[in-house]
Amino acid sequence: MKPFADLSRFINPRNVAVVGASARESSQGRRLYDNLVLHSSVPGEVYAVNPAYQEIGGRPCWPSISALPDAEIDVALIMINASLVLDALRQCVARGIPFAVVMTSGFSEAGEEGQRLEREIAELCQATGLHVYGPNCPGFVNVRDRLGMTFSPAFKDDLNTGSIGLATQGGGLGRNLLQGLSFGQGVGLWFSAGNEVDLEIPDFIAHMANDPKISVIALLMEGVKHGRRLTAALELARARNKPVVVLKVGRSEAGVRAAQSHTASVAGTAAVNSAVFRQFGAIEVDDLDQLLAVSRLLTRITPKSGNGLCIYTFSGGTAALAADIAGAASLPMAVFAPETKAALRKLLPDFAAMDNPVDTTADILRNPEASAACLRAICADPAVGTVLFPVPMDYGSITDGIAQAIATVAAETDTLIVPVWMSRRLGGGFQLLETAGLLPFLSLSDAIAALSKAIPWKRPAPQSAPASHQSAGAASGVRMLSEAAAKSLLREAGLPIPEGRVVASAEQAAQEAERLGLPVVMKVVSAQIAHKTEAGGVKLGIASAGAAREAYAAIHESVARHSPGAVIDGILVERMLPPGGREVLVGVHRDAAFGLVLTFGLGGIFVETIRDVAHRMVPLSRDDARALLREIRHADVLDGVRGQAPADLAALEDLILRVSDFAWSHRDALQEMELNPVWVGAEGQGAVPLDALIGLRLGADTGLGLPKP
Repeated sequence: MKPFADLSRFINPRNVAVVGASARESSQGRRLYDNLVLHSSVPGEVYAVNPAYQEIGGRPCWPSISALPDAEIDVALIMINASLVLDALRQCVARGIPFAVVMTSGFSEAGEEGQRLEREIAELCQATGLHVYGPNCPGFVNVRDRLGMTFSPAFKDDLNTGSIGLATQGGGLGRNLLQGLSFGQGVGLWFSAGNEVDLEIPDFIAHMANDPKISVIALLMEGVKHGRRLTAALELARARNKPVVVLKVGRSEAGVRAAQSHTASVAGTAAVNSAVFRQFGAIEVDDLDQLLAVSRLLTRITPKSGNGLCIYTFSGGTAALAADIAGAASLPMAVFAPETKAALRKLLPDFAAMDNPVDTTADILRNPEASAACLRAICADPAVGTVLFPVPMDYGSITDGIAQAIATVAAETDTLIVPVWMSRRLGGGFQLLETAGLLPFLSLSDAIAALSKAIPWKRPAPQSAPASHQSAGAASGVRMLSEAAAKSLLREAGLPIPEGRVVASAEQAAQEAERLGLPVVMKVVSAQIAHKTEAGGVKLGIASAGAAREAYAAIHESVARHSPGAVIDGILVERMLPPGGREVLVGVHRDAAFGLVLTFGLGGIFVETIRDVAHRMVPLSRDDARALLREIRHADVLDGVRGQAPADLAALEDLILRVSDFAWSHRDALQEMELNPVWVGAEGQGAVPLDALIGLRLGADTGLGLPKP
């Protein structure tokens, strides 16, 4: 693997030659020359090279690189016709110039002749040690030392510097990023090397990883030329504790085509690219705004930032919306210490919401000092690492005061404060936050998405589930039926339930297994055990009477260990359906707003993991049932894959409609039901629920003839 280049003389050159400098106003050659002579701080000389002129702007101009005065030149900037570039590079080698920036287009991105020229440049670099940056690039900008080796007319205005290092493979979007960091921590170095014939993104990452003035590295990549060099550079950045944020173009077929035509790079496979970024610690983002947002957040976070999120605002609706979006993103919400709550009670009116999220109410708008005091109290709480402060509207001088309070407290604390200016009226408060370096977001969703990626949140340990479904059901006013009771009801309602019987001894189990026809399945019957598999209460493929006796004993022993307090009503013995069927879920639950809702999706033990489901209000029409089958993400599983026969979709539609009818008939009593898994055979084989769970509302008249609990 080619070692990373030492870019010291490139980053901070003393003397620079501009090959293709022009006296013509507004030409690229003139802008490049003026950027260096008029707008940069070059410690040595800037030499103009162009045989058409003897002077440019009152300074001497030389006909060729070979004709330049005897001086140590660090970088040659080349902006001449593509056909002349190779000769200019050979003159660089002869003069001992170690770096050349080729801005000219017309190389590998332009066809076979350009590709041939580019190969010759690569061969020259390999043979001589010359380092070429480009071709087809806008140049290099060292913002922190005010050095613009670029023809961009915006260079003289985009000089907000900082600790973010930027490397891109495109010029226009790179300038967009530079201008997006006009306040707060800006860009220190911007590399944009176009076709990367020699110097590549990995060389720039490696340099910035070792640069003590760079704290965050942002990448906009269209292609990956040498993957192993890239991963070595990412590993170096991780070893130096320099977070790398990357936006990789080419996640769609259209994006791949655009990337290849733009930079002639290999765009790579999106899934592989993402996996490699994760493996080597890079943070992959989804768009340009997120690249900016995450990079600038990383310059502000502290070890405390990931402790927990507090949402703080003066609008109840905004607080609820922000909390909802943060919850959907699984951000951990901070729990206030008693001292924090006491401080808020002293400062806020009684009708304010003082738990997280905090709604100070509009009452606080009259008193910016109180707002600042509340914010200080929250930031002092050790459980609060980050405060999201949405400002939903512009109230002129009132929100100006709120913005000043945010800026004042942010300068005093190591708790990260992230403002969100939600109004399109970007008033004085917005400008104040912007110039204070807080760079307010314009959208709650964008802010929370960036916080999700930028901050290493300290996630609380997951809480254990209720000991049994019965205890959870009773607590919520629901009576859970055993599987056997649920199946009995469904069988009476006309659903295709497997033949079976509840037995109370090992001998009965053996007899019933032989009567039904082997193989059979045996399952514990208990209203207190909803997840029988986890309790060891299910035995499949029982192929003999002796195996049935053993399974009976094994189920009792396992369930006694797992759920010692559960009441066992017996063991259900059922005929086992043949292998090869698809497993789906059909369920109904009572929604607080819409009443009974039917859910369909892929089933089995991975329902909660895959979460591939669709929903319809009960009752359903046949069109509803048919649409459900097509609405899940992996509907093609039902069509048959890799030679598998299509599933019996007609039988599945009928089953869904029967479940809907059953639920609607008992809509006053039914709280929930779940058929999972439902076995679906090939066409003509039917759809059969293998397990059933029904929960009835306590006190409701079921009309089902059930014994009282």
